[in-house]
Amino acid sequence: MRRLLGERAQPSKLLHLREVATYVEYWPFASRLESSLLLYDLARRHFPEDYQRLLKLRPPHLVRLVRRNDFARTAITTRLAAADSIHYGPFRSRAAAEEFEAGFLDHFQLRRCQEDLIPSPEHPGCVYGEMNRCLRPCQQYVSREEYASETQRVAAFLETDGQSLIESIGHARDRLSESMEFEEAARTHKRLEKVTALIHGRDELATWIEKLGGVAVMRPATGDRVTLWFFWNGRWHPPSVLDLRADGNAVPLDRRVKDAVTAIAPAGRSSLRERQDHLALLAAWYYSSWRDGEWVSFRDPGNLPYRKIVNAIHRAAAAPVAPKL
Repeated sequence: MRRLLGERAQPSKLLHLREVATYVEYWPFASRLESSLLLYDLARRHFPEDYQRLLKLRPPHLVRLVRRNDFARTAITTRLAAADSIHYGPFRSRAAAEEFEAGFLDHFQLRRCQEDLIPSPEHPGCVYGEMNRCLRPCQQYVSREEYASETQRVAAFLETDGQSLIESIGHARDRLSESMEFEEAARTHKRLEKVTALIHGRDELATWIEKLGGVAVMRPATGDRVTLWFFWNGRWHPPSVLDLRADGNAVPLDRRVKDAVTAIAPAGRSSLRERQDHLALLAAWYYSSWRDGEWVSFRDPGNLPYRKIVNAIHRAAAAPVAPKL
């Protein structure tokens, strides 16, 4: 501010606003998340055509199950599609998304080629078909219905965070053990361990995008309060402020959190571009080295983990705060 508005002894080509500026507006904030959301709203309001470039808003990488073709495939993308697709993410980097995609495809026989497939007996096929890691729809080894069944298994895997496959493999292992086929049961158990490690090793935010939800717990710039920023249905919602000062008619904190959730006005379905922007803001904050506050994730806003949220509120309230501008 001194550089822009202060007096200068000598003329300079650097930007100087002392002769034209009449007032300065500022907002105190206590978290990087609050700052980025405010800056996003201002940039979108004043520069609707150019705000993404000004903010350097980079959409995160996702794994997409593309089902526009009869023979679905997966792809790495940074764009949400309006078509019949399932998106899984966001991931920290493209490499992390590719590692997860390759890891779970090893347990299915979905095709890995990227072409818009037109099956034919004369199709040359690929190495995955030769290794029995693809159903080879390109060479008409399976019908559309058989391939659609495998596609549904992959969709269920993504929508349940891998639990559908974990349960299926677990049941198969138990049946083999009961039949005293111990060698095959041991191999099945090894496969179960690989799937479990894949799910536990994925990036923290990665899930089915339609069920991505959470609350960021922040300490405001002033006062004995905490701010709750809820994210669900593809967007950030206006903040809810909880006053932590004790009074004679104290209401339990979990009840106050429930009231804060109930008070959030239901919003209509956001546009695809707005959902992508809000997803980028979430990923940029969460995966950054400057992340502050507490994050508690959930998949169903009707079944919130209230105990985790209350514990996060206590930790945020105990943390020191220094106002920023």
